This record gives sequence, structure tokens and C-alpha cells, in this order.
Amino acid sequence: MLAFNMSSPSDVIKGLSERMKRRRIEHGLTQRELAARSNVSYGSLRLFEESGKISLESLVKIAFILEAEAEFERLFPSRPPQTIDDVVDRPLKQRVRRK
Repeated sequence: MLAFNMSSPSDVIKGLSERMKRRRIEHGLTQRELAARSNVSYGSLRLFEESGKISLESLVKIAFILEAEAEFERLFPSRPPQTIDDVVDRPLKQRVRRK
């Protein structure tokens, strides 16, 4: 597995769009074909590849067609327990209160 050192949100977005484009090409799909199969407009797909701008819904639709939907499961993993109190069954906080 490759190690990525992303230093900014724009680096993450650029890397994501580049990896999606590479995956599209590996699947032998043109931009228009991927747009049609994913039900995402051609303009949105093209804009994503050029600038990284895309809605989350469209990104997920594209991920399903390119067989990358499982990657979303790793996006916000739970943090590992730090103390024994973290291991004890406690109700999940619904929100954080500010003092």
C-alpha cells in the first residue's frame, strides 16, 4: 500500500480526483461512459477530474461504478480506546456541549 503525505485539503482533493481518473481509465471507460453509467452529468465528472469539485452524492455514485465504494467505510474510523473508560459500554454522545 502506498503512503500518502497530504499537506492540505487541496492536496487531498487533487489526489482523489487523480486516483478516480486512473481507476476510470483502468476500467476502460471514457468520461462520457462513466457519467452515463453512474448517472452523474458529464460536466460534473469532467469538472471533478479537472478541479476536484464534485458533490458527495456524485462521488459516491462514481465510486460504486468503479468498485471503490468500500473505501468510504474507512473514511471516518472510530478512534481506538485510550483508557479503560473508553472500553466500558457507554451511550454514544449525540452532540458536544460548549461551555
